Amino acid sequence: EGCIASYCVTEPGAGSDVQSIQTEAVKDGDDYILNGSKMWITGAGYADWFFVLAYTDKTAGYQGMSGFIVDANSEGVELGKKEDNMGQRCSDTRSVTFTDVRVPSDNLVGGEENGGWMNAMKAFDLSRPTISSHAVGNARGALEEAIQYATERSTFGKPIIKHQAISFMLADMATKVEAARLLTWKAAIKSDSGEKNTLEAAHAKRFAADMAMEVTTDAVQVFGGYGYSEEYPVARRMRGAKVVQIFEGSSQIQRLIIGREMTRGN
Repeated sequence: EGCIASYCVTEPGAGSDVQSIQTEAVKDGDDYILNGSKMWITGAGYADWFFVLAYTDKTAGYQGMSGFIVDANSEGVELGKKEDNMGQRCSDTRSVTFTDVRVPSDNLVGGEENGGWMNAMKAFDLSRPTISSHAVGNARGALEEAIQYATERSTFGKPIIKHQAISFMLADMATKVEAARLLTWKAAIKSDSGEKNTLEAAHAKRFAADMAMEVTTDAVQVFGGYGYSEEYPVARRMRGAKVVQIFEGSSQIQRLIIGREMTRGN
């Protein structure tokens, strides 16, 4: 049987600036004692175990971070309330607090201290194409719903899709979805091939996330007043699209990564 894991990196005072985390793990015999708080942890209420990023050597900066596998049933693990978010409300998002949690040394990822930063960054290279695909799917759904509505809704004697203003809007939406899909596939293919895909993952995540926000917002516009109603799906899609610009590295962070990767070695 499979298990559910949650990724515990973000903290109340450390999001994009991962180096600012305060969680620490101190060696105690054959175990580590883990203390700290994590925030916005997806799936925390259902997780069987957590990947937790913590400092084992704060003097070394980001090179002093280590990753740990922590059983969710461990003594000292406390879950916060399910957050009432703007979108993606089915996601069980909570804070997780670790108070003097004893973690066996065997649960140190990689078997050696201070490899946590690379653990986390490599995980992002894998997760960002996946999150990009979420954005593409959400945007495609909004586009298809907008096309259907524009075909059925008539104004001034004809379906609104026959008005150039609407048809051009839908055309731009379709182009953006296709472009994001191709960027996502490229990042995923490089990952599946065992190639470094940091740049491609950042391109896909940045473009797909921003695209989904634009396309879902335009879908609401096509629906007009009905789009602003929770009785129609595009309002939910727009609310759900916003967080993709924030989690797994914000769109601004993706731009920093793209700029860094483009100039690496120059």
